[in-house]
Amino acid sequence: MNRTELVGEVSEFAGLTKNQAEKGLEAFEYVVKSALRRNETVRITGFGTFKVRDRAARRARNPQTGASVRVKASKGVGFAAGAGLKADLNSRSALKKPVLVASAPVSAAPAKKALPAKKAAVVKKAVVVKKAVVVKKAPAVKAPVKKAPAVKAPVKKAPAKKAAR
Repeated sequence: MNRTELVGEVSEFAGLTKNQAEKGLEAFEYVVKSALRRNETVRITGFGTFKVRDRAARRARNPQTGASVRVKASKGVGFAAGAGLKADLNSRSALKKPVLVASAPVSAAPAKKALPAKKAAVVKKAVVVKKAVVVKKAPAVKAPVKKAPAVKAPVKKAPAKKAAR
């Protein structure tokens, strides 16, 4: 799954626009990157841990020339899967989908004052939650490569020797 597909899946599942899902992903990336830059560990319980890994300076060999080369010290990112992620990967049952909370639409009108308790009518609001139907496209299938038949080079025969008499 690439970034575009991830944003599309998140937007469909969470009921967001693709633009909102993209901004959420960018915010997540920014927070993780800035924490890692400060050498902090980012731990998402049940999912995993992002951690800075220091690589020491070392000597290596250039495979073409065999010459010794210096490799500078650098930092890398390590990810360790959490117990929940490992359990979900190894489970044969279907993944549990998180429960989405339907938010009430925000209105621009000011709130009305409540009537006295005797005259107040009880109003029940029905919340309709639409289920997003995920339509998965079939993966692209590459056409088989048509190869030209191999052409054999003609065999060169040595000249025949004349029989000695």
